[in-house]
Formats: sequence, C-alpha cells, structure tokens
Amino acid sequence: MSRHKLVKALDLDEELDDFDGGIKPDYDDEVSAEDKEQLRLGTIKVRDILGEDAGMTDKKIEDSLWHYYYDIDKTVNYLLSQKTNSQPKKSKKKKAGDGEAKATGPSPDDIVIKAQNTKGPTPKAAKQPTPPAKSNKSVNGVIQGVSEVNIEDTKIRGKNLDVLAEFERSKPKNAANFVVIGHVDAGKSTLMGRLLYDLKVVDQRTLDKYRKESERLGKGSFALAWVLDQGTEERNRGVTIDIAMNKFETENTSFTILDAPGHRDFIPNMIAGASQADFAVLVIDASTGNFESGLKGQTKEHALLVRSMGVQRIVIAINKLDTVQWSQDRFNEISQQVSAFLTSAGFLSRNLAFVPCAGLTGDNIVRKADDPKASWYPGPPLVSLLESSKPVTRALEKPLRLTIDDIFRGGIQNSLSVSGRLDSGNVQIGDTVLVMPAKEAGAIKGLEVDSEPAEWAVAGQNVILHLTEIDTKYLKSGDVICPPSAPIQCVTSFTIKVLAFEHVTLMHCEVHKGTLHAPGRVTQLIAQLDKASGAAVKGKPRLIKPGSVARVVVEVDDPVPLEPGGRVILRAGGETVGAGLVE
Repeated sequence: MSRHKLVKALDLDEELDDFDGGIKPDYDDEVSAEDKEQLRLGTIKVRDILGEDAGMTDKKIEDSLWHYYYDIDKTVNYLLSQKTNSQPKKSKKKKAGDGEAKATGPSPDDIVIKAQNTKGPTPKAAKQPTPPAKSNKSVNGVIQGVSEVNIEDTKIRGKNLDVLAEFERSKPKNAANFVVIGHVDAGKSTLMGRLLYDLKVVDQRTLDKYRKESERLGKGSFALAWVLDQGTEERNRGVTIDIAMNKFETENTSFTILDAPGHRDFIPNMIAGASQADFAVLVIDASTGNFESGLKGQTKEHALLVRSMGVQRIVIAINKLDTVQWSQDRFNEISQQVSAFLTSAGFLSRNLAFVPCAGLTGDNIVRKADDPKASWYPGPPLVSLLESSKPVTRALEKPLRLTIDDIFRGGIQNSLSVSGRLDSGNVQIGDTVLVMPAKEAGAIKGLEVDSEPAEWAVAGQNVILHLTEIDTKYLKSGDVICPPSAPIQCVTSFTIKVLAFEHVTLMHCEVHKGTLHAPGRVTQLIAQLDKASGAAVKGKPRLIKPGSVARVVVEVDDPVPLEPGGRVILRAGGETVGAGLVE
C-alpha cells in the first residue's frame, strides 16, 4: 500500500484525469494469470466495502484496481468519489454527412495509438494490433507507415535546458514542507483541516458534505479531519494511517502539509513523511490528563525522530485550550515542560515557537482568538508562525537524488509514473535516469511539479516523473532515481553514528530511511562516543544505553541505496531503538 496519499483540491477525480474520461487501457490481453486472480480477489474485497447496491460494474472496479496496482483503499476512495461527485458527461453528437468511413475494423487513429504504445518496453508485454481485412486500404496504409518508423524517432527529446538558469529566472516563491506530528488524538488532522478551510482551500460545500457523512457514522466532530483523512479505514477508525499531503499558499510561501499518523503502530509511515520535511508542527492536546499521557506516548518519540532526521525548527501548537477555559497557567505549564524536553533533545530555544489554539473553533490558527479568555496571548496565530520559516536551502549543485515515494499507472499517455521529493540536483524532460539498486535505466517522458505539468524540476520540489523504457518490476518505494553519470552507492554493510533511544546491542532490527524499509542486524559495536566531541570513550562496548551515542556497524540482506550523511532509523519489536548518521 502506498505510504502517502495526495489530496489535490479535495477532488479525487483530478487524480485520474488520464484514466477517467479518456481511453481506458485495454489490458485484457496483457494481464497474466496472477494479475487476473488479483483483479478477481480485489473486486470481491471492493464490493464487500462498497456493498452490492453501489452501482459499480466489475469493469469499473477492475479498471480502478489496475490503475492503483491493486491498492484496495485507493480504489474504494476513487469509486466513492465518482459516485458522489461525478456528473453525466455530454456526448458529442456526430453530424450527418461528416464523411466518416464505415469500416468494420478499428479506425486509423486507434491503430496509430495502439502501435505507438507498443514501442519500447512497457510494464506488461502488449500484443501487436491485429491487421484488418485487406480490403481496408486506408487502415493497411497506416499500419505499413507505422511499421516503417525508425525506433529512434520515438526517443524522448528534451530541450537541453540550463535548469539552474531557468530556476533563477523563474524567481520562485519560497517553498517549504512541514510535517505535523504528535500523540494520537491530539487533533492534528482537525487542526490542519481547519487551517485549509479558513484559508479557503476547502469550500463550505465540501465541508458540509464531510460533516453530513461523519454524523451518519456517529463521528460528527471528525468532519475537519476528513479533509486530510480520506481513507475508508481511517474514517471508520478515526485515526490517521497514511501520510496525507495537501498544499496551500500564503503571500510569501507555498506550503506542503505532511499530516503524520500519531498511533504507535504507524510510526514507519510517520518516518516516511518526516524525511521530506523542512520543519515540524508538534500538536499538543492541552485537555486535562491528555497532555500527560501524550508526553509518555508518541509526543516524545515523534520529536526525537524528526530531530534525528535533521529537522531543526519546530512550531508547538498547544491545541484544545478551549477545553480548559483558555487557562494561561495550563499553557505556561505545558510550554515549560515541552521546551525543557525539546532542548534536551537537541533543539535550540530560538528554533521553538509556541501558540495556544483550538482546532475545532479556529481560534489562533488563521485568525486571532475571539474568546475574551484568550486575550492574554499577544502573539501571532499559527499561520503567521509558519510564514516566518526561513527559505529552504536547496542542494542544487549536487547530483540528482529522488527517493521514490509512490508508483502508479498514469493512464494511456503515461503508463508508468513515480512520485517523490527531489532531495538534490535537478531533472528535465528527456533526461536518462538510473533506478538504484536495480541499476535499470529509463527516460523522463514528462514531469509534474506540485501536480502541474512542467519541463524541469529542482531540489526541494515535490514531483511526479512519467517514465518510459523501464519495467515496473524494477521499481519499489524507497528506491533512488539518480543520473547514470553519478549513481548512488548501494551497500549491504555500513557504519553509523547512532543515538540510542533504547538499549542497543548485537540485534536484529529494521532499517528505515524515508520510504525505504529493510530488515537488518547490528553486527558490531565499535565504540561509545562522547556526545560533545564525538571522540571514542570506550572501545567495543557490550551494550549501548539509552541516551548514549555510539559507532556501530549495520548489515542488511539486500543492497540499499545509502550515502555518507544519510540519516537512518533503527527499529525493533515495534519500538524505535536508535537514529543514526551514515558515516
């Protein structure tokens, strides 16, 4: 299942522009027996969720499953959005006397499209179109013309742009990704839903629809959270599971929200989102008893993880203060405890900002609080604190590095697409790229920046790459796209400087780096290090205690793409045991 879900203008129809309303991919002749079985089983699961009276044909369900690589949640979300939002499309009536030939075989346009789509390797080996009867001379001529086209003529041609010069010329608005973290039920999704609503990213009609649907499930207070929590399971359980992405803009900055799950079962998903963040918003539940339990739960773990992944700035939204009558004493108490913990975790005091707020009412999120009891707070609302973030430093001069977040079929025109954030370098249409660790080359047929078509992209941008000349079997989440001239190193053994969260010894563990998850082992404890200087203070220790720093060797079964300076997380038994820097 995909780790991330992109909510674009809250309309799932837009996600399938090529897939829906255009030519459906004729995969019936391409699928293997295994694919057919997955389609059959997937259709059964989807029908169990939607119910038999949903009015969806098997073909519609199978098309959606095929597009989403059998992802049940995404398929259900799309079909539900179709049922709710779709409007009948007006069919174009053909005028009499158009002079169309009444051929029994396929039209010349159909032949050309099918022939073009069989050029070069595709995710599934496609059959050649069946030639029509000899009497159809016009169609036979098209087939002969297509067969005579040199394969080199279909090669993707770029404009050989100076991307860095184009980027400087474009004078882009400051862009930033922030991850929303905190204990489960702290109100993270509701807070972000209110932010998007107050900024007019979500309209009243959409929110009314969510409120009606949530009330029907007995979860009326979850309407704002549903702006980001789009999954069926998420809505039924009332918790965020996947990272939800959404965009909004202020006068000076274009923001991408990464709403992370708070439940401890979904920490790997939180790690995947935090790896793309420039700064963090930590949401604290101020209500009586919940702050204390959250501090013992995921609040501390989330904060430690984002700091270990390089996040230096954090905005602390002390939420639900309306439930304690906007008590200034409660705000000060929480601020002092959280500040003490964050500074001990490595955050600098100057990089911390606190704001009292209430997600359900919208107080101190986009506007100042209306309640007179909150008048003691003189500072700006949350959105102003977000805007005060410093411009992101982009690694423009380094080689291209993009960690694959999601893989999907883009439709007839783009049969294979991947999404992710450019960690470094730049890319443009026509570039040849290498996927590691598979060492398979492909070409950039097209690309999108923040879901808009573009000719190039640079480090720090969220992109979708439309690939050609490569098979999906060589791709998986966590792989890295890089240039053939400067490929990323793939290793099975590496040394890291690790900060221990729990006791670390020679042990089995899971290695996490963004969407990369790999089983591994700590095979050697080289030395315990002094926190301040990094000098070895004890060689070959038998155990690394929590809070200590050490140099250890980690091995994995299969090669993973890693470079010096990369940050990894070690987990074991459902707990985060340490975070390290690759040496």
